[in-house]
Amino acid sequence: MEFKLSLIVPMYNEEANIDTFYRSITSTMLKNSYNFEIICINDGSKDNTLLLLRELAHNDERIKVIDLSRNFGKEVAMSAGLKYASGDAIIPIDADLQDPPDVIPLLVNKWTEGYDVVYATRTKREGETALKKMTAHMFYRVIAKLTRIDIPEDTGDFRLMSRQVVDALNQLPEHHRFMKGLFSWVGYKQTSITYEREARFAGKTSFNYWKLWNFAIEGITSFSFAPLQFSSYLGFFVSITSFIYMIYLIFNTIFFGNPVAGYPSLMVAILFFGGIQLITLGIIGEYIGRIYNETKRRPLFLVREEINIPSSSVSRKN
Repeated sequence: MEFKLSLIVPMYNEEANIDTFYRSITSTMLKNSYNFEIICINDGSKDNTLLLLRELAHNDERIKVIDLSRNFGKEVAMSAGLKYASGDAIIPIDADLQDPPDVIPLLVNKWTEGYDVVYATRTKREGETALKKMTAHMFYRVIAKLTRIDIPEDTGDFRLMSRQVVDALNQLPEHHRFMKGLFSWVGYKQTSITYEREARFAGKTSFNYWKLWNFAIEGITSFSFAPLQFSSYLGFFVSITSFIYMIYLIFNTIFFGNPVAGYPSLMVAILFFGGIQLITLGIIGEYIGRIYNETKRRPLFLVREEINIPSSSVSRKN
C-alpha cells in the first residue's frame, strides 16, 4: 500500500527541540520507508525557531514551514497545519518529543486495518507534576460527563487521521476551537492504541495553570450547554428554597411574632443571592462572548511566510 504521511507540528519557542526532533522523526520515517512531509507551523515564536526551521527547509524539501503572523495559539496553529496537509494520513505531533515518534508505525498499522482515526491514549505521563496529572485526569472525566460526544480520556492531540477526516475538519468554521472535541465530533471509525508519554526533551511548556484553566473552559463551553443548564437548576433551587423560607417566616410571624433579627442575616442573604446572580451572568457572558467572536467572521489565522509549499497544494482558505 503506497501512501503519504503528513506530520503537523505546531511550534512556539521550540529552538531547543528542533534539531533533535528532526533527527528522531526522520529516522523513524526512513526506517519504515514512509513517504512523508513535515509541516511546521511557527506560531509567533520569539526565539530562533523560525531561523532553524528555515535552515532545515533549505536542506530538506520535505520540511514545509508556515510562519503565522503572530501567536494564535496551539489549536489554531494545528488547524493551519491541517489546511496545508496533503497526505493520505495526517498526524499532529508536538516538537518536544513527549509523544515518541516510534509510536507512529503503530498508528499507521491500525489505520491500514481500516480505521479513520487512531488516537494514542497515555498510560503514563513523565515529567509532569502530581497536580497537573490530577487536574488533567479530572478534566477528561468531567468533560466526558458534560458532553454528548465521546471524547477519549487521557488522550491528547497525538493521533492519526485519514484524508477524509481531515477534509471534514477543514469544513468546520468555528474560531473557538477545542481540537480534541472536534476530532471526536466528526465521527468516522475510530480506535486507540496506548503508549507512555515521555518527559519534555528540552525547554519549558508554554501552558501554565491559568492557560490550562482557560483551555478547560474552552472545551466545556464549546461542546456542552451544561453550565447554562446548571445555572437554571441552581436558580430554580434557590427560588424554591427562598419560597419555603418565606412560608416559614410568614407562619413564624403569625404565631410567634418577629422581633427582626437584624443586619447580619440580611447582609448574608443579599450577598448570597447577589453572588448567585453574578455567577449566572458570568456563565451566560462566556457563551455570548463566543457568539460575538464568531459573528465577526475574521480569518482563523494569517500567514506571513510559506516555505516549500507548492502552488498546487490543497485549498487553504481560512
